[in-house]
Amino acid sequence: MKTLRLNFCFSGLLLLWACAKELPPVSVAEFVKNPRLLEAAMVRCGQNRSETKYLAECINARDAINRLEVSVERARRADLEAQSERKRLALRRTQEAAAEATRRTAEAQQRREEAAYLGVFDGEAPDGSGLAEGPGSATNAASDNAPGVQITPPEPESVENPAKDVEPDTGVGSDIESIREELKRRQENPQ
Repeated sequence: MKTLRLNFCFSGLLLLWACAKELPPVSVAEFVKNPRLLEAAMVRCGQNRSETKYLAECINARDAINRLEVSVERARRADLEAQSERKRLALRRTQEAAAEATRRTAEAQQRREEAAYLGVFDGEAPDGSGLAEGPGSATNAASDNAPGVQITPPEPESVENPAKDVEPDTGVGSDIESIREELKRRQENPQ
C-alpha cells in the first residue's frame, strides 16, 4: 500500500510538473506563414503594452510584421522598377523612331534639292544620263534584256538638206529658259 501511495504521489507531481511547463513562444517563421495567428498575437500584445512589451511572443510578432512589410516593399519596388524599365524602353523606341523620321526627311529634302539643282524632270536628267531610277530608265531597260540579245541603235535619218530641218541655234539661254518655265509650271501645279 505504501508503494501504491508513493506511485500516486509521484504521478501527481509528474502531472503538475508537465502542466506547469511553459510552451515555447511562437516563432517568427510561424507568424509569417499564418497571418491570423500573427493578428491574434498582436491583439493580445496591444492590450497591455507595458506588461507584454518584452514577452518573446510579442517580440517575435513585431519582428514578423517588420519582415512582412519589408517583403511587401521589395515586391512594390520590383514592380516599380519593371514599370520604369518598360517606360524607358518605350521612350527609347519613340526617340529612335523620331530620329529615323528626321533622318528620312532630311534625305528626302536633300534628294529634292539635288533633283532641282540637276534639273531632273520626269525621271530623266537633262543630259540624258538617266540619274533617276524609274521603270523607263536606261539602266532598267538594259537589265531587262536577255544576255544574248543585241540592241542596235536606230539608224539616223538621212538628211538631204540639213539647213532646212534644223532650227537656228539660240544658245544656252533657251535651254535655261525652258527649264525655268518647266519649274514654274511644276510649282504652280504640284502633284
